Amino acid sequence: MFIGEYKHNLDNKGRLAVPAKFRNMLKDGAVVTRGLDNCLFLYSKQQWKKIAQKFASLPISQSKARAFSRLMLAGAMEVGFDSQGRIILPGYLREFAGLKKKTIIAGLYDRLEIWDEISWDKYKQSTEKESSNIAETLGELGV
Repeated sequence: MFIGEYKHNLDNKGRLAVPAKFRNMLKDGAVVTRGLDNCLFLYSKQQWKKIAQKFASLPISQSKARAFSRLMLAGAMEVGFDSQGRIILPGYLREFAGLKKKTIIAGLYDRLEIWDEISWDKYKQSTEKESSNIAETLGELGV
């Protein structure tokens, strides 16, 4: 499982080091794609297959289902690790997430999220302020 928050720098070639503790879980391959809230999602290849099957099973007759499938599937790219444990993030994904030099890699159980550090800090501050309301809503959902 992926958990924790890690700061890493993106180099000028789009290479990003993935925390060493996660590399073993991604050794069979990984897929990066557009995420929600202007971040990127990084899945193990095994988890990606499960997620992609769910997207593929959405009804193509519904425009929102088509749009979401396109967002997630068309934007996806398989990535591998170099000898220093870095992946290369394609330019269109770096642009989508507004990634500059300083990034945050956040572990969210079955995926990693890759954020621009400033965007992450703003999102986190906003979420922390709303934590009571969020908790109440989740309580209504049985969490």
